[in-house]
Amino acid sequence: MTDVLVLGGTGWVSGRVAAEWLRRGARVTCVGRGSRPAPAGAALHIADRDDPRAYDVLATGEWDEVVDVSSEPAHVAGALAMLAGRTRHWTYVSSVSVYAAADRVGDDESAELVAPAAPGEAAEYPRAKAAAEDAVHEALADRAAVIRPGLIVGDGDPTDRFGYWVARFALAGEGPVLVPAGDRRSQVIDVADLTDFVVGAGGRGWVGEVDAVGPSTPLRDVIDDARRVAGHTGAVVAASDADLLAHDVAYWAGPRSLPLWIPSEMTGFATRLGERYRRAGGRTRPLETTLAEVLADERARGLERERRAGLARADELAIIAALGARIT
Repeated sequence: MTDVLVLGGTGWVSGRVAAEWLRRGARVTCVGRGSRPAPAGAALHIADRDDPRAYDVLATGEWDEVVDVSSEPAHVAGALAMLAGRTRHWTYVSSVSVYAAADRVGDDESAELVAPAAPGEAAEYPRAKAAAEDAVHEALADRAAVIRPGLIVGDGDPTDRFGYWVARFALAGEGPVLVPAGDRRSQVIDVADLTDFVVGAGGRGWVGEVDAVGPSTPLRDVIDDARRVAGHTGAVVAASDADLLAHDVAYWAGPRSLPLWIPSEMTGFATRLGERYRRAGGRTRPLETTLAEVLADERARGLERERRAGLARADELAIIAALGARIT
């Protein structure tokens, strides 16, 4: 039987990875804080990875596969120090955010990375992920897969970003919806496709770095697909960057944002090539399939709930009224 250790296993992505390994017949152990359950059938060791003794309970185990998704370099380094010598293969889930440039179109895995965070430095997400990658390479150069997903989407997404659009169109019904004008790009990976690739890479001992991304698509096409899946029949009000910024609408994510909307100068964002992912067997399901699954999840969670990302409906309608309803 395949023995798999998931460092995490109780979050959105790591939990899906643990569950998929279980489905494929592996014996799975998860390490987490215990605030959420592990998938049924997995063993859960409760530990705080800030504690130097977090891995003591695993001191005698051996693993065919270890999966880590942490964004904290010290956590990754600590796990490697304890476990690298006792695993056949290691998969680290990083991010395309590690790349230095956002203005070059069609980059691949050879592109320059950001400077990694120094040990003990409180660094932003891209540099922290880069430092974690360095630790993995140093400890396991010939036994590690470093997988860099783009924007991860799908049912259960805790960030509320991608789901905003299909949920908003469903909530609006015959009413107007505010969208960003302009030519931007979007590039996503369904969590189910990412999970399948992560588990597959571990199962066959795949080694290297790969951008796990779907096709680069005009953001307006993504929004149009979300509208069609939601059955929206109301007006679509397209606002310029200047108008949106003047009304304190934020880019990309978070409160009072238009999710997935990015600054115009980020011309290379969401345009990664993705050829290595496809050559390595990575799949990307149709966007409309993902949107339909996300809409079902959004309905179950409540279309009118308070969200972590996006505009509150009342704020959106106030902005549309202030713009004079420039309808497309």
